Parts: sequence; structure tokens; C-alpha cells
Amino acid sequence: MNLSNFKTKMSALATAQRPFFFLIDFELEKPVLCPLEDTLRLGFKFEVKAFRNFKRKNRKPNPLALSISPIPKTTYIKAYHKVKDEIFKGNTFLLNLTFPSVIQSPLDLEEVFHRARAPYKLLYHNQFVVYSPECFVKIKDNLIHSYPMKGTIDAKLPDAKKKLETDPKEINEHNTIVDLIRNDLSRVANEVTVNRFRYLDKIKTQKNEIYHTSSEIKGKLPTDWKNQLPEIILSMLPAGSICGAPKTKTVSIIKNVEQGPRGYYTGIFGYFDGENLDSAVNIRYLEKKDNQLLYRSGGGITFLSNLESEYNELIEKIYVPLV
Repeated sequence: MNLSNFKTKMSALATAQRPFFFLIDFELEKPVLCPLEDTLRLGFKFEVKAFRNFKRKNRKPNPLALSISPIPKTTYIKAYHKVKDEIFKGNTFLLNLTFPSVIQSPLDLEEVFHRARAPYKLLYHNQFVVYSPECFVKIKDNLIHSYPMKGTIDAKLPDAKKKLETDPKEINEHNTIVDLIRNDLSRVANEVTVNRFRYLDKIKTQKNEIYHTSSEIKGKLPTDWKNQLPEIILSMLPAGSICGAPKTKTVSIIKNVEQGPRGYYTGIFGYFDGENLDSAVNIRYLEKKDNQLLYRSGGGITFLSNLESEYNELIEKIYVPLV
């Protein structure tokens, strides 16, 4: 399906108030959209908050150990310095640099999907699984909400919460993304406000607990927003939290420094129930490729970034939040 057909189909289903599922890749080259009743036949199992299109299976809560082989540090260093050079040239002031890590797990993708605890989950055949903590946009009662997530720390570190809340780099990075998303929402909504700023959530993983920092931004949509839904969604892509700012130039730099296209990683998926819409950013992403399991992760690079901290953050984000 090309982007033009995607827009036409989304508009038709939304105005007809017919429930549908959608999936969009980072490069906007392979969008997927189908009526809810076709999802399982096409290989999509998903969960969006309290709604799921499959029957939940009980799984034994056995411990899970992941064997991680992160991207070689020398490879990361080269990309990191390229990004820093672009920052000093003024071409970007925040760029989310990501790479795949090879992992070994006793669980297959289906097991990971059923055992992972996350508000947004997606499994496509035996190709990839997403268990995302981050909402892209939620639309209900003519209000659009976005919850950008920026800032992560190991919760077991001494004074971890205070460090995350007061670190200048983390503050600068989060402020940049909140401002970017606020501008994105202002293109499609009125009365845009930041409802909650830099609140913390704790996530339990297979190895430890981590803190994530998020904000809530809200705007008021026109009453006929269903007629404009494709434009609303696509105008905000790619999600600011997983690319950076300014968007257009930063995305161009990402394509030059990362190892190939991201595909559905850091794209979005979502569900329209006939009245309201909810969607997620495709982070915490595990895929099978060339008989290997690859986990994609990364973090935001700014002029305040430290090489060791950024490389460690990439590794820290390799986790499964198990039930």
C-alpha cells in the first residue's frame, strides 16, 4: 500500500466510523491499514491499553535472561562523532541515534509478546514484536493528547530519580522534544497546552527497574477531525521523540549515520474504534532478521552528551518488561 492509498482508506474508514488498525514505518514507505476484522488473518496481534484483538494466553512467569551483543563500541563512536559534528555545525541540536544489538533469548517472538507488560503491544507474524511504553497520540472527545518520552535511568543507581530530574542534559533534551511536539500539535489543533511536565514512570524489566520521563501535551481538534485524520497523523511524523530537531534536517542526518533504514522501528501503530483513536511509538522493538534476533535501541545526542553515557543508555534500554 502506498501513502496515497493509505490516506484514502484511512479517511474512508474513519468517516464511516469503522474500526481499523494501522502501522506506519519510519521512512513512510510501507504503511499498513486494515479493518479490525482483517487483522488476525493478515498476521497482526495487538493490544492498545485495555483493547486486544486476540485471546490472552497464560504463560509461566519463568525468569528470562537475555544474552546481549551490542553494536561494537568503535562503530558507535564513529556515528556519535558524526552526529556531534553536525551539532557543532548547527544542522541539528538533538538527534536520536539508534542501532541494532544481537540478542539471544530462550523465548520466541510470540512468547515475548504474550509475556511482556506494556500499554501498547504488537506482533507481526514471526517478524517483529513491539512492547512500547510510549503513546504517540490519543484522540478522544475532540481532544488530542501526546505523551513524548525522553529521559531514562537505571532506578537502582543512588539518587536515580533526583539525577534524572536535575541532569542538565536530560532537562535540555526533554524541553526540546516537548517544544517540538507542542509545535506539531499546533498545526492541527487549537488551545495547545502542556498538562503535565517531566513526570516519571518506573518500569520493571527482566534485569532491573528503570525510570522514564514523559510529559503530556493536549490540544482541541475541530469537530470534523475524522475527515482530516490522515493529515493529522502524517503531519506529526516522524515522532519527535525518536528523531530530534529540527526534524527535516535531523532525519536526513539519521539516514547518513545509521546502518540502513529503520523500517517499522520508531514508526507508529494504532487503533481506531469507530469513535476514538490511540497509538504508540514503535520503541522496545525486537525483530527476527537473517536468523538472528535484533533489538533496536538508542538515545538522544545533544551538545551536552557524554559518549560513555549514551552508549550505556543504548544498552540499558535493551529489556523485556515481563509479567
